[in-house]
Formats: sequence, C-alpha cells, structure tokens
Amino acid sequence: MTIIRTARLDLRLWQPEDVAPFVQLNADPLVTEFLPGPVSPDEARLLFARQNALYEQHGTCYFAAALRETSELVGFVGVKHVASGLPFAPCYEIGWRLGSPWWGRGLATEGALAALRHAFDTLMLAEIVSFTVPDNLRSRRVMERIGMVRDVDGDFDHPALPVGHRLARHVLYRMPRAAPS
Repeated sequence: MTIIRTARLDLRLWQPEDVAPFVQLNADPLVTEFLPGPVSPDEARLLFARQNALYEQHGTCYFAAALRETSELVGFVGVKHVASGLPFAPCYEIGWRLGSPWWGRGLATEGALAALRHAFDTLMLAEIVSFTVPDNLRSRRVMERIGMVRDVDGDFDHPALPVGHRLARHVLYRMPRAAPS
C-alpha cells in the first residue's frame, strides 16, 4: 500500500517480497560504510514488521521506497517514532537508505521532502531529528538540502554501539515545524 507518492517514488509499507532486494542492497559495502554491517533475511523481516507496526501506531515509519516506474525497491525513506534509547527521545527521526546504484539522483532528497511534508502537514508533528556519524557527508548533505540544521550541542554517542566503536559518535540535526504564516 503506497502511503506517499512523489514524482519518482512510491513510499509504501513493507512486503515479504522486499526481503531479498533489501538484503542485497545492504550487502553492498558502500551502503554499510557507516552502519554496523549487512542485514540478514531475518533482520530484514524484523525491521519490516517493526516499521509497519510503527505506521499503524503513529501514521509514519521508514517506508519501503520503490521506483514508481518499475516498482523496484531502491531502499527506504521516512520518518519514524523513537520512543526511548536516545538522549533526545521520545522523538521522530527522518532517515533514508538507498542502494548505491541510486545515489546521486536526488531520490533521497525527493523522498525525504515528501516524508517531511507528511510528518508536518498531515501528522502535525512539532519537530523532526536526524543523525549520522560525522564522516557520512552524503547523508549530512541531504539533511542540509531538506532544511535541517545541525544542533552542535546535541552531538552524542549512540547508545546501541559499544563505547569507543568507530561509529559511536553521531551528529544531530533538527527541524521544527514552520510556524503558520
């Protein structure tokens, strides 16, 4: 079921047939350079179930991102609720992960802008955050392109990673909903 449609993407709920292409795109070392590692089929199924459940509960999640023209899964884009575990939780986090063949085409920005509109205009969320490791310049550029601003005082060590892990340190970006004009 498509929830958000852009010029080139359908952002939709996850389906069982997404497992193989999602595992494949996460096997690419370029994709996982700033992530703890690849994703197994069981991990993919668990992620899909969690995201679809978040959608049912909050009206938003990390949606499967498929090309409108071909229905090919290219990754995910969306805003998900984070209940706890982060220094600034509860919050809503925007994120994306696309297969490397789809980088540099503006798809992450296109999907992220649509996800922000859904979060702010439909769900009326007050603020969206995003974070990544400092060296992930591609994701940071997308954050800045969509209008997010770095919260230098909010940088943190991700609690899901061991102290001293090369990916533990994260930079935090924020975007409040614009005041009505």
